[in-house]
Amino acid sequence: MVLHYPGGIDLTEYGIEIPVAPDRTQQVLDALTAGSDSVADGAEWLSGPDGSTIGRVDLLRVHAPPYVERGFGPGVDELMIEVFELRNDDGSYHRYNPGAAKKPLSVLFDGWIRWMSGTYQCGKEALRNGFCFYLGGGAHHGHYDFGHGFCVFNDIVTAIRKLQAEGSVTSAWVIDVDAHKGDGTAALTADDPAVTTLSVHMAHGWPLDLPDHDRLGRPAPWLVPSTIDVPIAAGEESEYLPRLRRALTTLAESPRPDIVYVVDGADPYEHDELPSTASLRLSLQQLLERDEIIHSFLATRAIPQAWLMSGGYGRRAWEPFAGFLSATMAK
Repeated sequence: MVLHYPGGIDLTEYGIEIPVAPDRTQQVLDALTAGSDSVADGAEWLSGPDGSTIGRVDLLRVHAPPYVERGFGPGVDELMIEVFELRNDDGSYHRYNPGAAKKPLSVLFDGWIRWMSGTYQCGKEALRNGFCFYLGGGAHHGHYDFGHGFCVFNDIVTAIRKLQAEGSVTSAWVIDVDAHKGDGTAALTADDPAVTTLSVHMAHGWPLDLPDHDRLGRPAPWLVPSTIDVPIAAGEESEYLPRLRRALTTLAESPRPDIVYVVDGADPYEHDELPSTASLRLSLQQLLERDEIIHSFLATRAIPQAWLMSGGYGRRAWEPFAGFLSATMAK
């Protein structure tokens, strides 16, 4: 099952100049339905919103109350400027042109909450049918009392906590193959034995090169280790798949979970256009093998799989997602 929330977030409508292609979701859908032999023909493969919602009570299971309330009050614009890193230290704007904005940042916050609902719905669908791929989600940089890396709240942990609160699941794994370390997810679940995290990411660069203490002098939460971390240094692309396989073997030693969220970033792609991903350059074939290795590993163990689109920047960011879904749906 592929989950699509129509009317996704187009950052350019808010004057934000981060290179997220607003049509990458549509390009994936077009690729899956193209031609007379479309892999999507003859199957109920596409689902939209089912009324699932994420509200304050769900956010408060994961995030600090003062931080949550900033999003629902007059400070929402400043919150979005901070999270999307739209201001330089000298006060000037960074990758942000408010004069070109068609919508206020408060509307972007509202869209973010709706977008988070898809991650929760994806989990429910995976529990029912074994597999769901959400063309959204993956905000793994959301922390307890702040967000960074374009992540306001952590939709992954929020969805897991909501499923736990409902009694739908007890335990979960998070397999994160975005180019950047899943720092928020690791920090938010560090003391919870019911959630096991695996992150395969760039060995250097953002957020690992941030200061080792935050602005309040606290040990940096972005350096909290995942249960299993697999750093990949520049030039080690040939080691990526073997290290992933070894990490999954280690993960299999943990108790079988009720659900797995896969943070399926396309930003390790060699054609990704975000500067901070430049040290990891995987080919389209390597990315397809990456995803097929994870999918097979979980399917063999009959673990429900909830996949999230996650990072991917620029004109070709849709290609890894379309390749994996085409291969998976054709089987």
